[in-house]
Amino acid sequence: MLIIFFILGLIIGSFLNVLAYRLHTAEELFLDRSHCPHCKKQIRWYDNIPVISFILLKSRCRDCKEKISWQYPIVEIFTGVIFALISWKFFVLTDSASWISTAYFLFASSALITILVYDFLYMEIPGSVLWTGIFVSIAFVLFSQGSTLGNPKVEPWAGDVYSSVLAAFLAFVFFFLLSVGSKEKWMGMGDAYLVIFLGLILGFPEILLALFLAFFFGAVYGIIMLALKKKKMKSQVPFAPFLVLGTFVALLFYTPIIDWYFSLFY
Repeated sequence: MLIIFFILGLIIGSFLNVLAYRLHTAEELFLDRSHCPHCKKQIRWYDNIPVISFILLKSRCRDCKEKISWQYPIVEIFTGVIFALISWKFFVLTDSASWISTAYFLFASSALITILVYDFLYMEIPGSVLWTGIFVSIAFVLFSQGSTLGNPKVEPWAGDVYSSVLAAFLAFVFFFLLSVGSKEKWMGMGDAYLVIFLGLILGFPEILLALFLAFFFGAVYGIIMLALKKKKMKSQVPFAPFLVLGTFVALLFYTPIIDWYFSLFY
């Protein structure tokens, strides 16, 4: 089953690469066939197989011989790994309810990966993807809450909706204050809107781990870039990729990480 989800992730990852590019260039998203960004020639179907075509073509366009960015196979493989991990975490073949939650997390992951790629490349968060993700997340949270109503074993304040709203609210307020207080020098307002999406996905207290990891990953990246003299102290760095990475870690491994942390004190 993991292999099936991994292959699905490779295919979706290929689409997400195209989605990020076409959102930036304002091209038709679905009707136009894939084409080389350099020579504009249509890509043949056998040159559009995720990862495999990149290897067979030796990372060059068949027509113009221009280099194909390593972004494409990296995003495809990363999406495949995330899809496989989500199936491992949430999907149970014999439980129909898990199909719905798995589908939601696959969708949310696709939106997050698109945001990661777009912000890394263009230093901007695509609003259409972000707000679509937020609205779908609200619908899923409300659906999840509705499915627990009438269950005497579930406390009325234990549902996903309260946890998600709390996480989204606290994360937004924190980033909003950072953005306003620094006049968007430390953090952009787009990041404040993004953490609403992350809070809805994770809930409370999982969002705390995601934010901690985001700042940790960002600090490590900054130190490495400074050491390599790729960035300066005042250089701007897109923060959404680190928020997304922190969210994936918290979503998939929150319990073992927290258990490991507290085990250090006992």
